[in-house]
Amino acid sequence: MNPALRLGYRAAGQLARGLAAVAPRGDSKVARALAARRGIRDRFAAWGRTGRDASRPLLWVHAPSVGEGLQARPVLEEFRRARPEVQLAYTHFSPSAASFAAGLDVDFRDYLPFDTVGDARAVLDALRPTALVFSKLDVWPLLVEAAAGRGVALGLISATLAGSSSRRAPVPSALLGGAYARLDAVGAIDPEDAARLVALGVRAGAVSITGDTRYDQVWARAQRADRDSPILAPLRSTRPTLVAGSTWPADEGPLLDAWAALRARLPEARLVVAPHEPTADHLAPIERWASRAGMRLARLGVEGAANADVVLVDRVGVLGDLYALADAAYVGGGFHAAGLHSVLEPAAFGAPVLFGPRHQASRDARLLLQAGGGATGATSAELLERLSAWLSDVGARRATGARARRVVEEGLGAARRSYALADGLLARSRAAATC
Repeated sequence: MNPALRLGYRAAGQLARGLAAVAPRGDSKVARALAARRGIRDRFAAWGRTGRDASRPLLWVHAPSVGEGLQARPVLEEFRRARPEVQLAYTHFSPSAASFAAGLDVDFRDYLPFDTVGDARAVLDALRPTALVFSKLDVWPLLVEAAAGRGVALGLISATLAGSSSRRAPVPSALLGGAYARLDAVGAIDPEDAARLVALGVRAGAVSITGDTRYDQVWARAQRADRDSPILAPLRSTRPTLVAGSTWPADEGPLLDAWAALRARLPEARLVVAPHEPTADHLAPIERWASRAGMRLARLGVEGAANADVVLVDRVGVLGDLYALADAAYVGGGFHAAGLHSVLEPAAFGAPVLFGPRHQASRDARLLLQAGGGATGATSAELLERLSAWLSDVGARRATGARARRVVEEGLGAARRSYALADGLLARSRAAATC
């Protein structure tokens, strides 16, 4: 790393540590991220004393947020099944991933400390990892440098780098290039990602194509979905059903306009809508819209939901199962600056998938469009045209849904390949220790 960049980066890390010690507690994401790192060295050290079994190898997986965690989970599950003697540690960066981490079958879980020399030493002293694997893209230069200096094998799974990524700019590339160069094994999603990662600093000989583990994850969830569960059973119906998931207000404007027009053509059609952030301020406008449109609305799980024209989902964690109800799906984010959410979840159920125009950064959306398993619309009229075609023609939607499911099926196997990559890192580290 350039000395000036290194100095600035280290100063930023120390500033973040200082803010964590003095910042007032609050409900904002930043406040929660800072508060969570108070006493973090002590938490790692306590587990190192009481939970770490030095006679067993330890795989440490880091995934910044929930999306990367979903990519890491199938690999962790495979290790728990195939290598129960391996201890598993899991860290995340974002507060949004805390509840997700709590549901993982691992030996240790916590936030990742800020990337400082002192924190890197402290967590490595506590965990004594055999291998450290990052999920998707984020690597931390000072942690990677310290881990490599101790002989810890380093890897990256489900690795992807968009052509438009800011990491390819000169300053981020100079800051991160050395860390990427230290990785011993990288499993890229596809050859284009592999080429871009090599340009960023990854050694060409360290890269292989392993695919995206999210395909295995969404497929497994779809196979496990229980249509007789207390959530799904009351909503089972022969009515043509659109499940709109992870929507934002920017999606709901054109989508709800399209839906009102569709109901004039198909009065029996039903909408299940799950906003990305089901806060009171987000739910209330949808309830007012339904009332003005003369549609019966009920929230998920309440009496009357089975016969409602609009089922409003006021909780998180259930969308992946609700797609089992979908004759067609709309995935939010395509009208929003944050980008498109997961189109794979409904595709795994064999639902044709519709989304907004801002989908260029989504490889999965591109594959669905190429396969004829999905469609995009930039206006309410375009959304209406596609939804009307799918929901009024059983044969058309089943054919489109089958193509969507095939996209997911063709991506299966990445979890096993990524497991093999991480297992190879454990073996590499053991071999190095015996030399």
